[in-house]
Amino acid sequence: MPFEGFDDKRLIDAKAPRRDFLKYLGFSTAAATLAASCKIPVRKAIPYANKPENLIPGVAKYYATTYVQDGDVIPVVAKVRDGRPIKIEGNELCSFTGGGTSARSQASVLDLYDMFRLKFPQQKAKDGSFQEVPTFEQFDKLVGDAIAGLNGTSVVLLTETIVSPTSKQIISEFLAKYPGSKHVQYDAVSYSGMLLANEASGFGRKLPSYKFDAAKVIVSLGADFLGTWLSPVEFARAYSKGRKIDEKNPQMSKHYQFESFLSMTGSCADERFTHRPSETASVALALLAALDGTVTAPAIADAKLKQGIAKVAADLKANSGATLVVSRSNDMNVQVIVNAINNAIGANGKTIDWSVPVNYRQGIDKDMEDLIAQMEGGQVGALLIHNANPAYSYYNADKFKSALKKVRLSVSFSSKMDE
Repeated sequence: MPFEGFDDKRLIDAKAPRRDFLKYLGFSTAAATLAASCKIPVRKAIPYANKPENLIPGVAKYYATTYVQDGDVIPVVAKVRDGRPIKIEGNELCSFTGGGTSARSQASVLDLYDMFRLKFPQQKAKDGSFQEVPTFEQFDKLVGDAIAGLNGTSVVLLTETIVSPTSKQIISEFLAKYPGSKHVQYDAVSYSGMLLANEASGFGRKLPSYKFDAAKVIVSLGADFLGTWLSPVEFARAYSKGRKIDEKNPQMSKHYQFESFLSMTGSCADERFTHRPSETASVALALLAALDGTVTAPAIADAKLKQGIAKVAADLKANSGATLVVSRSNDMNVQVIVNAINNAIGANGKTIDWSVPVNYRQGIDKDMEDLIAQMEGGQVGALLIHNANPAYSYYNADKFKSALKKVRLSVSFSSKMDE
């Protein structure tokens, strides 16, 4: 400020012309007026008139729950503050995950705050637009009346894999009211070939438990068991146990990976061999032939791949009973070969436990194909869809959408307007 006569000794004695004083006074007044004219949003703090029992504002509570989506089942702990879930973490008391979680389970808490979630049911009008149904009671009556007017045609419930025994019981009781109705389970990522191969091999239509921590030699035929295959959270924890060196017993599991593209699991392998996607069955059969002399080995043109198969077979033989072979293929024939390999190396009952099956995936591809054929033929009167979106994820989505138009009543229980 240009005060006249100001020096560094005495600020109190500095002299300012009247013009400068009025200038700065006017500026200060204008600035204060401008600041006062900017309205700041009012944020009201509303206290609890009737505070819930055992709740202290700002102090978080933790609840054990389970993340279930598309067949994935992960025990988690939800951090809740003032009645609102804000964070998901793994449950450290879980015996098979040990507190691990996946990216999907971590992000699942955001679904609770999705602004695009439907607040009320929607009904499709004749012009193709969707109109809001005011209450759920009215919606229930609309659906009930529509089902009652089907004149005996079947009701089909199309869902993701259901792992809850209680939910299956409710579904059975519901479908029992409508003769000829059925429940179809559909998995966007199908393991149908594996289920059917296990049934053909005499183990039943089920998936076994895999003990990666008990295997000294692990061979994966394209299965990304640390990233996406079946239960990666569970498998990663078990796999890590065999990869840690104990000073008293300095040994580590050996991991071989055969695949046609780089995966997270492949990047962690000790030795990785690449091949064309069309050669998956040949690699599996060549490995079985190296273990069982009664099987004829197919021709393998790649010399490096052929040497890798021979090396892996020798390692599997040397560690019989402590080995494991898994495959990503959804081809039933390939999975039958893999079952034969595991039988030859003594994995059943050791690193593969058929007595404790898992229910992560139960969908059969043929069931979905038969359903679409029935929809096209007008044999399905009502299709109720829960936690499945085949109009987006099915390999022939256009065929499904075309068949859906021939169903008299279709109800989607999706929380938002998807396909």
